Amino acid sequence: MTRKVLTRNDAKNAVYGGCILGGGGGGWIHDGLEKAELAFLENNGPELITVDELKDDDYVACVSLVGAPSAKEMYINSKQLIETVERMQMECNKPIKALMTNENGASTTINGWLQAAATGLPILDAPSNGRAHPTGSMGSMNLSEVSDYVSIQTFAGGKGAKEVKGTVIASLDVAASAVRSVSVQAGGMVAVCRNPVQIKYVKEHAAIGGISQAMELGELFLSAPKGLKRIKQVTSHLKGRIIHSGIVTYFSLNKTGGFDIGTVHVDHDLELTFWNEYMTVEILGYRRSTFPDLIMTFNTNTGMPLVSAEIQDGMEITVITIPKKNLKLSTTMFNEKLLKVIEPYIQKKIV
Repeated sequence: MTRKVLTRNDAKNAVYGGCILGGGGGGWIHDGLEKAELAFLENNGPELITVDELKDDDYVACVSLVGAPSAKEMYINSKQLIETVERMQMECNKPIKALMTNENGASTTINGWLQAAATGLPILDAPSNGRAHPTGSMGSMNLSEVSDYVSIQTFAGGKGAKEVKGTVIASLDVAASAVRSVSVQAGGMVAVCRNPVQIKYVKEHAAIGGISQAMELGELFLSAPKGLKRIKQVTSHLKGRIIHSGIVTYFSLNKTGGFDIGTVHVDHDLELTFWNEYMTVEILGYRRSTFPDLIMTFNTNTGMPLVSAEIQDGMEITVITIPKKNLKLSTTMFNEKLLKVIEPYIQKKIV
């Protein structure tokens, strides 16, 4: 595929497929569907293009949502989403030729579709990462290892007294931390446009074809009968496995520093930890899978994917795992320094 004009059906598939690839994070399905509808409300569908459609020295920028998925006061409207891109176009001294999303998720796979439709920019079929992840640095294609890279991050979100908008220009870590802090003040989440970079760098570090993968997975998922058959369809397609079905006997969620952090127990035998996304799964103390492997939960009766913040005591859920080798991943997912950051939050070894 080279160029494709995206449709409402593509968006629906992207939301459901993205939710599964979100691995417990990446936003809620209802938010993704609402955002998808906005992308087509006043505009024609944006174009999806491959990395080969642009020159190696062309610049693209990444769009993202930063914050905690469970935040009750979060607010981002269409104007704010578009404003972040327009501000980036003013701040960057190179023309932005396309937009890319930071990750796959129910809300994040279609990040940028509205902005692209409104500004006339195409969407790049290359998310920064093909699965969801907790930190901004994990969605920055290893720019954290480029010593002289200066990050430009434009942001907007919140309403009333909590409304914020602006630009941060700093080292990657400082910029990411600043935007994360602002998201808390805005009610829990902000829209971001960040880190302009050349296509030749994207080719080496991003998840090439990740948007197409999410749309294909979503179409496959929605075509399957409801219930366990849907879950089996997903695991077969991604060459993963169902590791347990049972009742949630314990669920804890704490909001810390703009993140959702917690634990899920199923049948007292299985334990999941999450930091927005699921990080580990253990059965009777034996580790079965570890981030960046994909760990995902589903409602056993309906087959619908469940993000970590949706889990409740007494739910009947099914847990699946997909080996990282079967995912489209950024080079950040093999950066041990970035992965080590997870360990203090969940009190588990990752690396």
